[in-house]
Amino acid sequence: MPAADAVPVPADRRTFTVKLLPAAIVVTSAIPLFGFENRWVGYPWLVIGLVIAYLVDRELMRDLGIIAAGLIVVSTVSVKADISWPNFFLLGFVLSLAVLVPFVIDRFVVKRRVIRFPWRGGQKWQRWEKFYLVAVPFLGWLILPFYFITSGAYQNWPAVSEASEVARLFVGVNAVGIWDELFFICTIYVLLLRHFPVLTANILQSIIFVSFLWELGYQAWGPLMTIPFALLQGWIFHRTKSLTYVIIVHLLFDLVVFLAIVHAHNPGVFPFFLVESPGS
Repeated sequence: MPAADAVPVPADRRTFTVKLLPAAIVVTSAIPLFGFENRWVGYPWLVIGLVIAYLVDRELMRDLGIIAAGLIVVSTVSVKADISWPNFFLLGFVLSLAVLVPFVIDRFVVKRRVIRFPWRGGQKWQRWEKFYLVAVPFLGWLILPFYFITSGAYQNWPAVSEASEVARLFVGVNAVGIWDELFFICTIYVLLLRHFPVLTANILQSIIFVSFLWELGYQAWGPLMTIPFALLQGWIFHRTKSLTYVIIVHLLFDLVVFLAIVHAHNPGVFPFFLVESPGS
């Protein structure tokens, strides 16, 4: 009998097969669900994708169903940046549930080990990985203040001044960053990778990733940043097999996100950014 973690991978993982249609429908349901916060469109579109998947490939339907379960959990609340104490705990609970539900289905209902959280990649970091850890905060310092301030997107996050508010914003930004990798990469991307080549699976997961970030607040021309970021995170995870590494990358980026938002709302607090905050 095969080991519990020896999960068969479907033989046909070409991009342009009939399986792409239901997968594309399921992932694009995130656009109305998160981008427009319209469940009346998002849920039926999601169901249509699952029905087609059932007719096309039962194994695909199973994996898309697990993804759908996570999407439905996330869609039960607004993920707009609201750091009030009630929403702080509510959102934390719902996002945790969105990771837990697919994991429990995969591990205890389907009885396999597709969804995992590989904290160690099993190899030393290469030179490009070390260089990238320096490049990420530098690029964030260069781009993020310009994006937030010139687009006005910083207003999608609350202005903070009290210590408690600053702490909640910092924890919230970083907690969501960690969750992004657990949900979009270790859950959605990994499930899609069972049926599609790396590039296709990565593009599909990025549609959900970017739609979520849009609702979170990365609007205006934000997708010009979030699309390559989502694709890079998927690619880096595939290369390194290390959740730890992609989380470190994400937290370095989110540190600059936090500083840039505080800078935009509070003129003169952080004088090391190139773009001055409004009203300074």
